[in-house]
Amino acid sequence: MNNQTMTGLLAHYSKKPIGRREAIKTLGGVAALSAVAASGLPINLTGKEIQRKPNFIFILTDDHRWDCLGVAGHPFLETPNMDRIANEGVLFQNAFVTTSLCSPSRASFLTGQYASVHGVKNNATPWDEQRNRTYLETMKQNGYNTAFIGKWHMPGGKLPNLPGVDLFVSFTKKDGQGDYYDCPIYVNHELAPNRKQYITEELTDYAIDFVQDNRENPFCLYLSHKAVHHDWKPPKHLKGRYENADLSHLAPESDKYNTWTNLNWLEGTMGNMHDTYKRYCECLVSVDEQVGRLLDVLEATGQLDNTVIVYAGDNGYIWGEHRLYAKHYPYEESIRVPYMIKAPSRFLSNPGRKADQMILNIDLAPTFLDMAGIAIPEKMQGESFLPLLRSDRVKGRESWVYELFKDFPFGGRVPPHKALRTERYKYIKWQLCKNKPELYDLKNDPKEKNNLIDTREGILLTEILNSELERKIIEFNLVS
Repeated sequence: MNNQTMTGLLAHYSKKPIGRREAIKTLGGVAALSAVAASGLPINLTGKEIQRKPNFIFILTDDHRWDCLGVAGHPFLETPNMDRIANEGVLFQNAFVTTSLCSPSRASFLTGQYASVHGVKNNATPWDEQRNRTYLETMKQNGYNTAFIGKWHMPGGKLPNLPGVDLFVSFTKKDGQGDYYDCPIYVNHELAPNRKQYITEELTDYAIDFVQDNRENPFCLYLSHKAVHHDWKPPKHLKGRYENADLSHLAPESDKYNTWTNLNWLEGTMGNMHDTYKRYCECLVSVDEQVGRLLDVLEATGQLDNTVIVYAGDNGYIWGEHRLYAKHYPYEESIRVPYMIKAPSRFLSNPGRKADQMILNIDLAPTFLDMAGIAIPEKMQGESFLPLLRSDRVKGRESWVYELFKDFPFGGRVPPHKALRTERYKYIKWQLCKNKPELYDLKNDPKEKNNLIDTREGILLTEILNSELERKIIEFNLVS
């Protein structure tokens, strides 16, 4: 790193920070329209379109890694319906979760807050019904019909009372993880008879029923799948689809691991990682099929063009990289997720593009509210990415904090930590252990194999990045 580059970094991180909400406001509202005007794009808002509020659908899958998509260049995985969302909208190539673990990430999507703030710090921490509020509740207060359908898992053995949710469909089996086959379903807290044997299809049936209901109000649907969490059981018609798939794109060590090694039996199934990965991909194809069913119904009922659709994963997944398996860790394979949005034309410029700006799970709630014309609550810590949809010239965030807390029984394997992720660097500080900090140059070392922490360059960068990390911890009221 030359002296000019180091001087630039020092200058950037020594700037006096503006308030979080002030920064968000500069990206939204009038600024967004100004960005469109500056880009030369037409602002085609008729009176009817301004008055007609959009519908919203958020589709969330479990453990879906960012590059396991056809549109992301996967060598064999077929996801034409997810690809359609990206090809008719925007695919964010640098999308992340602030905690790579089911329960905290799901709470962050719903609240727009870090785990430190909403309090769901691991998979055993209960959702605080008195403190936490979801964006669904805010949507309901502003005239929307709302539904939560699918996996709750906070922690899971008990389902909450969610204010502002008209339809609540979920499950409690296996402490909220559910089963792929014949999973008991609760509808508004009452046990309901199974209508379909396979859970991904059954949850989609409930979603289709909801969007087909005749109503005067717009709707907001949160559809949260069990897939593609372990134990990876695809539907019968897809089992074995990728049995002979070429897995040479996986990490070289991936075929050396049995998924029951080093507590991994808590994450996976018996057998080697390659066999497990094939079943994982087959379960993803099943999700894609059901996404297609939902898109078809929206199109047939004339609702597709006025519906905002976001697809994302709750965390990534490590398949042998770094000689590791599963999630929790602050490495790219674990924290990076698929995140794509298809939206009415009044919200979107240049559909089909891939965006490089960094967005987070905490950004979903403020974005939906922004698109609905609803004021973003001050307690939300995410930023609306609507300006990024309206213009590809808008700059995104420059850095953010990743956090992980103790998660029994994985605490001995993955110590709690905080990390700062910038556009180029990642700095990791481990807690409650003697592990050395880690620093990676993601531009020159995207697979994070060369820890720079003890190099001359790393020593200089560490002072800057650690200062920025500590500043953000204070700014966002994160537990250190």
